[in-house]
This record gives sequence, structure tokens and C-alpha cells, in this order.
Amino acid sequence: MSKLKKMRKLTILTALFFLLFVQGMQAANFPSRTDFRDESIYFVMTTRFFDGDATNNVHCWDGNNPGDPAWRGDFKGLIEKMDYIKALGFTAIWVTPIVENASGYDYHGYHAHDFSKVDHRYESTGVGFQQVIEEAHKRGMKVVLDIVLNHTGNFGEAKLCKMFNRDWTKDQSEAEYCMIPVTKKDGGNLPDNYESMNGDAQYGTRLSLMKNTQGVNNDKHNYWHHFGEFNWDNSTRWWAQIAGDCVDLNTEHPTVYNYLIECYSKFIKMGLDGFRIDTGGHIPRLTFNKAFIPAFKAASETAEAKAKRGSAPFYMFAEVCARYTSIWYREQPNLSPLYYTWAENKDYAWDSNPASWDNIVALEGDNCNTHTNHKSVQQSASDASKPTSQNAFLNGNDYHTPDYSKASGLNVIDFTMHHNFRSIGEAWNIAQKGNDQYYNDATWNVTYVDSHDYAPNGAPEDQRFAGDESTLAENWSLMFTHRGIPCIYYGSEIQFQKGKVIDVGPNKPLIETGRAYFGGYIKGTANVTDFATYTNATGNMAATLSHPLAKHVQRLNLIRQAVPALRKGQYSMDGCSGSYAFKRRYTDNTTDSYALVCISGGATFSSIPNGTYVDCVTGDTKNVTNGKLTASCSGKGNLRVYVLSTTKTPAPGKVGEDGKYLYNTSSKPGSTPAWDGTQNELTNDPTNPSEPEIKQPMCLSNANERVVFFTKPSDWGSGIKCYIWNGSSNVKILGDWPGTKATNLGGGNYKMVIPETAEANSSNWKIIWNDGSNQTEDLTFTMHGLYKGNSRADIKCTGTISTLCDDVEEGGGNNNPNPEPEPEPQPINFCLEDANERAVFFESTAGWSNANVYMWNPANGNQQLTGAWPGTPATALGESKFKFVLPSNVTGDPSQWMIIWNNSSAQSDDLQFTMRGVYRGNGKSDIANTGIVTVLCDDLSTESDVITAEKDGIRVFTHQGTLYIESPVAQEVNLYAIDGRLVTKLYLSAGINRVDGLARGMYIAGRAKVIL
Repeated sequence: MSKLKKMRKLTILTALFFLLFVQGMQAANFPSRTDFRDESIYFVMTTRFFDGDATNNVHCWDGNNPGDPAWRGDFKGLIEKMDYIKALGFTAIWVTPIVENASGYDYHGYHAHDFSKVDHRYESTGVGFQQVIEEAHKRGMKVVLDIVLNHTGNFGEAKLCKMFNRDWTKDQSEAEYCMIPVTKKDGGNLPDNYESMNGDAQYGTRLSLMKNTQGVNNDKHNYWHHFGEFNWDNSTRWWAQIAGDCVDLNTEHPTVYNYLIECYSKFIKMGLDGFRIDTGGHIPRLTFNKAFIPAFKAASETAEAKAKRGSAPFYMFAEVCARYTSIWYREQPNLSPLYYTWAENKDYAWDSNPASWDNIVALEGDNCNTHTNHKSVQQSASDASKPTSQNAFLNGNDYHTPDYSKASGLNVIDFTMHHNFRSIGEAWNIAQKGNDQYYNDATWNVTYVDSHDYAPNGAPEDQRFAGDESTLAENWSLMFTHRGIPCIYYGSEIQFQKGKVIDVGPNKPLIETGRAYFGGYIKGTANVTDFATYTNATGNMAATLSHPLAKHVQRLNLIRQAVPALRKGQYSMDGCSGSYAFKRRYTDNTTDSYALVCISGGATFSSIPNGTYVDCVTGDTKNVTNGKLTASCSGKGNLRVYVLSTTKTPAPGKVGEDGKYLYNTSSKPGSTPAWDGTQNELTNDPTNPSEPEIKQPMCLSNANERVVFFTKPSDWGSGIKCYIWNGSSNVKILGDWPGTKATNLGGGNYKMVIPETAEANSSNWKIIWNDGSNQTEDLTFTMHGLYKGNSRADIKCTGTISTLCDDVEEGGGNNNPNPEPEPEPQPINFCLEDANERAVFFESTAGWSNANVYMWNPANGNQQLTGAWPGTPATALGESKFKFVLPSNVTGDPSQWMIIWNNSSAQSDDLQFTMRGVYRGNGKSDIANTGIVTVLCDDLSTESDVITAEKDGIRVFTHQGTLYIESPVAQEVNLYAIDGRLVTKLYLSAGINRVDGLARGMYIAGRAKVIL
């Protein structure tokens, strides 16, 4: 882990010297951070943040997101954009759960199937979660992992109830391909006839193995809770299943909690810095205090964990969801977030013997009041009280040592403040001493405006924060200066997806929700030298970092890190009159930080320590001699942070530059570059190919084949699914909605074969064709029928197919009677052995058989770099192509060098040297540098799978499923599918460009055709 900068101590020689110094001094960015209150958190939904590896993109089983696979962002992308997060000034990254998932819509990670493994869909070659932690630590950043303790998905769990093996070599976008049932005859738990059941029966069977829902004691060890009816407003929220994909674990069972502890402790030992605990409010506090918290603390204190993490304590905070505007959730202490911050006040009985559960038969509806541990949980809940603490509050102006003897060690998301963050006034009314006294220490709360689940009450709650920009800026001004650890959800720094519904499951494309893909907005780079400090931002990243809210966040982070009192200080409103005014102080052996804050208006602070105060926003200095300071501030969201200069902690002076919301006398919005139009980019998704390479006929494999056909309207997507059910019994024939993926025959035609295990066909069957966004009406099913039409209203069965495939002439299904022959393979020679290889290349269009390289440096007395004329022979690659690798003794500035290519009789002109340049031409006057080689030799070969096409000055070739385009100049080229559909715009640089993520098929780049 890289060392952080240490704040320089100042020796105060005279009052005059001190004043001149602090007014001109910038705060040293981000001094040593000793506990997690020193952090600010950027929360990413990993799969929706940045796509670093297109090869691991995959659709979920449910839902259709054309051009936008739900599993899109990955670990590699997160690492690539850590510098962006650091440029915003955030010191910690919260990532969504990473364990192996199995569910119809599991891209978010909350439906565990195997707690012991990382889901492969996040990983790339050489890039796993360990690399995420290490790369963050290299940047001085921390990583918080979102973990789930409360539930599994509904496909069982690898150790607790084995139902499936996941085959990662198969298509992950279809459950029937990648989820391999493990039945009883094979040592699993599923019945041997599982695969012959319809979808509803399969789901019911899986659930009964965990929940005992069919009156049978399948869960003999009681690894799951068996209570049926969920209620937010009483203790059944601890036992009941909150959703169909969230089967409630018996977290009071030692086998269960020890298994979870074992699985998650391995991440702690990787050097992880903290846990965010999902659905913490659905687990009893006693379970945390008896099992999880002590064990996770112990794991974090091992030598292995501390060596990788550093000395700062491991931090844990839980989601105790309380969508309620008052501090006590419906006046029930044991259901309220603040309740979880306290240790137990009694020593309740607890049985750690797993065998003690085996004699309990708990069928559906069990009230969880039989076993010792459940009895203790129930008693603990009924004993719930409302203890108070002064840990967050100043004694007058003085900081005092907090008393953590009654703290549980678990902190919480400040759900009540979040629920009231529709405006600063509503949040302010919550974050007051009268409420905060009920937390063990509210300075440890995580505070945010909105998240992946909810926005504030009435904001509206189900949308990404829909308030205006200034309201959000004002909320953040409070959040970054008042008690608590600030957290921002990815993209909020530009109000990404403002007002879009946050989550509706698979019922709407993700691009239309608050969980849209963000990566297009952060394409580009920046030279990040410190937190919230960067230069040379490029591309869309430059535009995003320049957004007024992004600039606001950058400065808030700088100010918060420059003033310890804003991070760890106790607070008081006593003697603070004015708009949202308060004071904070923090002291330890080396620190004495005292700050006066007012937001969106001026304030007067009375009975304060005398001394010199300097405002972090304006640099204004005030010498207080009568215990009173008046701060002038105007503008929504604007701040004044007057910091008392003390011997231990001098005031930092003005921190950062004025912007739209933080300024001295007038707002300075600055200039914001425009995004380049690719910020909402889609991708060519290899899991959803557009068309097969060869059109196939609509025909029957045999006369009895149970099959139907569909010709889609021209404006429908290519991911066609078929949903068939019995209209009388409502039995599903082809699984859950939206049905089963149909086989793409090409030319807009599809075929759906009904499996042999489905019920006998009848006249009561109904059918719907859909692409995830469009669908047909409920249609009468016709065996061998061909369904077609131009719109939903007129799609119908137009006839039946009776032709047998054996009777179709070979190739008879191809619409193109004269397909272009596949080009002959050609070797690809221009490549680099590694990215740093110093080489140049030459191709003679006049058929040279040999070539020499003569180089010299005119700026150094025409120093010969490659020997006397005619120079050094280049390596012949064949076909009049040559490569020359510079000797190690050739040193200096390449921009000053000159080069001549020659074959002893013919030569080029005196040419400017370009490292890795490709020189081409026929004779002396027209030989010139035409591009730069960037492709590595490891990515190419001379095998027969390399094919090329050349047209209009560009050369297009493929290798091992990847498309390459060599262009003589930087230019924009359209890439089309063979049917004329525009696939994407390519922005080529001069040289060889690699195009990833394409489905197999024929493509046209410019006018050059190539088969992938």
C-alpha cells in the first residue's frame, strides 16, 4: 500500500508571518487516515460502471437489453477507472457483491449460489478481486465489499443445499445451458424427475427443499428459515423471505453463520478494508453481536489481513432499511437502524452446536421460537430499549473521548436521514442531537442522498434523485461537512439518469433505468496526481469531471480532508444562529481541529474560542477576541468553513478553486466540454448475435417434430423468445416469462422446438413471440405454424411448414446465390514483440528484396545512429515487407532523428523518424510514413484462421475471432453487418486498430468485406 502524504507542520514565528502563510497555503491533500471516518465513499454497481473486458459480457436469463448486456462492467473496468474516482476526490470504493450468483436477473450480485467463489463474470485473465484491492491500495484508496448474509438465491447454495453445478464453458445467458441439475441419483438434492417438470413446478420444488413449503421436512438441518409471510413492520422481517430470489437463511444456525464467516473472511485476509452488509435489518441484532461481528473483527486482526490492509481498523456498516421519516421506525426500536449500533445489555443463551438443530421439525409457517437461539433473539427483541450516548456531541466547545464500551462494532447507513434528503431542511431536522443521541456514535453513520434501491421520500422515492441540480449540491454541502461518512452513487456527480426509475427488474431495458451503463461518460484518461487533483483529462472523462456537480464534489472532498473536525469531530448547534449552522471539533495527541460551518446563508457563532479563523472557501481571515464570529454567505449550497488555527493544527486557508456552488462573492460555473456523443454507447454483444453466417431454411427435422416458426418485423431486435402456455390450466410449456430463446435461422426467421418433456400439445395452448421490448398478442398455438406480420396487431399464423430438412437442397436456405468466396489466408507481419519494442517497418510496393536502414541525428552533428551508409540491414518478413529493431546503443530524443530506407540502388527521401512507424511506397519521392503499429505479435499468427480484405485504403483482417483494421490515417469508418445494418461507428487511429466484442458473421468496414 502506497504511503500517503503527511501534512506539513508549521512553526509559527510571528502572527504576521502566520497570517501571510496560511492565506496562501493550499491544504496538503488527504493527510494520514486513521479510521474510516477519514474516508468518503464512491458506490459502484460493478456490472454497470465500466466495461474493461467485452469477452465476459453476458445477458441475464430474464430481461432483454439489446446492445447492453446486464453483465457488462467488470473488475478490469473498475481498475481502469479507479483514477477517475480518485480524480473526484473519493478515497474509498464500495462495490456490489461478487460471490457466484444464480438467478434470472442477478447482475447486481444479491442472489448467491456459492458463497465460496467469486463469480467468473467479473473476472478477466489475470484480473480478479485480489487485483482490485491491490490496485486501489496502490492509489491510497480503500475497498468496501457489499456482502449478503441474509439469504441465497432460489437455486440453492453449493454447500448448504446442492441443486446445480454451474458450467462456465456454456452459454451463461440461458439457464438450461449453464445450470446443470444435480439430482439425488447424482448425489444432489433435486428429484430425479426435475427436468421433466414445467417451470412453475421446478421453482416450487427448489423452494420446498429450502423452505419446506410442501409440508415435507426437506431442510432437515434447518439451514433456512421456514416462516412464510413477510412483514416490514414486525420481527417476522427477520425470518421471512423478502422476494422470490431471496430465500431467507437461518442465520442463527452455527453451520450457516460459520460457513458465511469462513467464506467472507477470505476477502478480509486479501486486505479488504470494510464490509457493507446487505439486508442487515432482516437479521436480528443478537445474531450480529453473537456471531458475525466478533468473527469478522477477529479475521480483520490477523497478521495476514493487517499486513495487506494496514493499521486502520476494519469498518462494517449495515443496510437497516427504514423507509420512514421519523428516527424510530414506526416506534419500534428493534427495527430501527440506530438499534444495531449497540451491544446487548444482557447475556442471552446461545447454542453453538449444529446438532442441536437436527431434532427440530420446522415446516412452512414456523414462528422461529423453538430453538435456544431463536428464543434468545425473540427475548432480545422484546427487551429492546432506547439507550443514549453523548459520543457525537461537544461539551460546549470541547471534544471529549468517546465511550465505546456499549458499541456493537456495527455501524449503519443513516436511512432516516437518507429518507429525508429530499431537501437540506428535511435532512437537517433529522440530524440533530435529539435524534443522534440514540446512535452509539452518529459520526460513524454512512450518509447518502440516493442509491441503487431508493431515493428520498417524495423525491420520488423510486427514481434517481429528481430534484434540481442546486438542491443536490446543497444536500451534499451538508453531507460532506456534518457528522457521518459521505457516500455518492455512481454517476450522481452529473445527475446521471436523473428522474429515471431506479429498478423495475427485467420489465424495462436497463438503459432506461437508474442502473444504466455509465462507462461511455468516462471514456478517456486523466493524469491524477492526488485526490481531486489531476491534469490533461481527455475524452468524455474530461467533460464529466468538468460538470458543475463533479467540481462541487471535488472541492467538498478537498475541504473535508483538509479539516479533521469535518471528518471525525463531535458537533454542536449551541451558540450557532443562522442557516444550517454548526460547530465541530476533534482532538487527539497530534490534532486540535475546530471548525464553524454555515450553509446557504450567513451565521453568527457565539461563545467560541478566541483566536485566528480562516475560511476554507474564501480564504477570509477573522481574529476573534470576544468569543463571537459572524460569517457572510449567500447562494444555495454555498459554504463557509471557518477553521481555528491551533498550534497542533493550523488552518489550511482557502482550499480549492471557486465554482458554481462554492465561491466568494459570485458563482463561477466555468466551461464544461461537451460529451462526444458516445456516452450512451451500446455494444455488439457476443451473447446475442444478430444473424447466423448462412441463412438456414424453415423446415422440419422429421414429420413429427414439435416446432413453430416466426418471421419477425423489421424493427424488432434479434433476441427473439417464445412463450407458450396452456390457456386452460395456465401451465407453462416453455418456462417462465419471457420464454425460451428461439433459434435464429437468419433473414429474420426463427425456429422454436418444443422439448420432448413438455406436456402433449392441445388445442388450448397459447403462444407469444417477443424480443424483450416488443411482443405479439396472445395467439392461438398452431403446430408447425409460421407466425408473421408487420406489427403486434397483425402478427398471426399465416400457414404451416411441412417441408422436411432432408428434402432441402444443400445451401438452399442461403438468400445469396453468389456468395463471395472467402479470401485466402495471408500472414500478418507488422507487429511488436512487446508494447515497448523500439522498431520501424517498411513495405515496398516496388518489390524490394532487401532493405537497409540509415539513421542519423542532425541535432547532434549528424551523428550516425545505425552505422555508415547504407546503414544496417532490416529483417525481411516476406512480400517486400521489412522490420528493423533499434539497437540498444541508439539513444536520445527520437523526435530529432532522421531515417532513409534503401536497397543500395534505390532509396527513400530523408524522412522524419517515427517510432513504430510503417513506411510504404514505390520510389524515392512517394515513400512516406503511413501509420503506427500497435498490435502485439502474440495477438497475431500465421495460422489459417487469419483472413484479410483490402479496399479504399484500409486493410481489414481477422484472427481468432477478433477484427483488426489497418488504416493509413486517423479516420471514422462505419462498420456494417452484411444485411446493411449499421453495427457501430469506429474511430480509427493511424496504424492497426483492434475491434473487440463482435459477434461472428460477415462485416463491411468502409467497402471491405471480411468474415469473422
